[in-house]
Amino acid sequence: MTWKREATASEYMYWAKTSSRARFNLATSGLANLKLQDLQVSLDDLEMTGDTGYGYAPLVDALAERYRVERECVVTAAGTSFANHLALAALIEPGDEILLESPAYEPLLATARFLGAQVKRFQRKFENGFRLTAAEIEPHLSPQTKLIVLTNLHNPTGVAADMGDLKEIGELAWKRNARVLIDEVYLEMLFEESPQTAFHLGPEFVVTSSLTKAFGLSGLRCGWILAAPELAKSMWRLNDLFAATPVHAGERLSVTALQQLPAIAERSRQRLDENRGLLNQFLDGRDDLEVVRPPFGSIMFPRVKDETADKLIALLREKYETSVVPGRFFEMPAHFRVGLGGDRETLAEGLDRLGSALDDLR
Repeated sequence: MTWKREATASEYMYWAKTSSRARFNLATSGLANLKLQDLQVSLDDLEMTGDTGYGYAPLVDALAERYRVERECVVTAAGTSFANHLALAALIEPGDEILLESPAYEPLLATARFLGAQVKRFQRKFENGFRLTAAEIEPHLSPQTKLIVLTNLHNPTGVAADMGDLKEIGELAWKRNARVLIDEVYLEMLFEESPQTAFHLGPEFVVTSSLTKAFGLSGLRCGWILAAPELAKSMWRLNDLFAATPVHAGERLSVTALQQLPAIAERSRQRLDENRGLLNQFLDGRDDLEVVRPPFGSIMFPRVKDETADKLIALLREKYETSVVPGRFFEMPAHFRVGLGGDRETLAEGLDRLGSALDDLR
């Protein structure tokens, strides 16, 4: 079989790296980054080089304990994005049919197309609160479906999936000898001591996550995959072609961060609760925006009534020095994504400027 790559880059990531920065940046979806000095760590805790086998044992063990899984189910990776790439590469072959949600996180869609998947879509609807249900998915499945790809909390809306609905989706996949891949990086924002994960719903589930979004630890690039042991083993072997040996200092810092996670999580929770209240107060005063308001997470996805958001986003940036994420990167150009993870002062001023831009367009 011959095939040609449908994607060789992520348009969203290019925009994020080159055009998202502004004086008042509301485009960042995770918690503001911690500094090294915020971790209780010394140089004596670090080494440049360590075990070059399959997984740094203290890190694998810490993740296995946190998620209540066998250590053979844990694969570490450089952040959630690479964990998604590695998982997809291990789960599908070029030409395989997969079913992926819409709206979707664009790098996830681009990665699937880069790997040669035949991508089918199902819609998560604004009118239904972007809820994820088996009934919406089942009509789009076929005997050729190899994989269902989801995010929970949903990116870009922040909506949580019900575990009962996910179990039903898993049963649909199981009947077709398919698997379900779920990016759970935003689910960490429930801040539970024993985090929820769909991995425990059945052997058809594969999940990815990281310390990045919920805890402000992007620089550690501590991501992971939870998968059945034999599948996990194949992912470790496949990673020899991609990354081979991780940055050991990052592994050791990640273990330190996991040991201190309760305190880090409390900082994140307080910031998100305060900032969500600020955004909800702003939305209460706008009749030109519609939005599903999730009670958790660090993002919301407002819709501009009666038009696309492109004029608003351009005006907001050019006149008001403020950035949000254009909805076109999630295939919904009437929307834009707002991040809640920054400092309160930046969010407050950015929302004031967003209101001024909306008023200008009236």
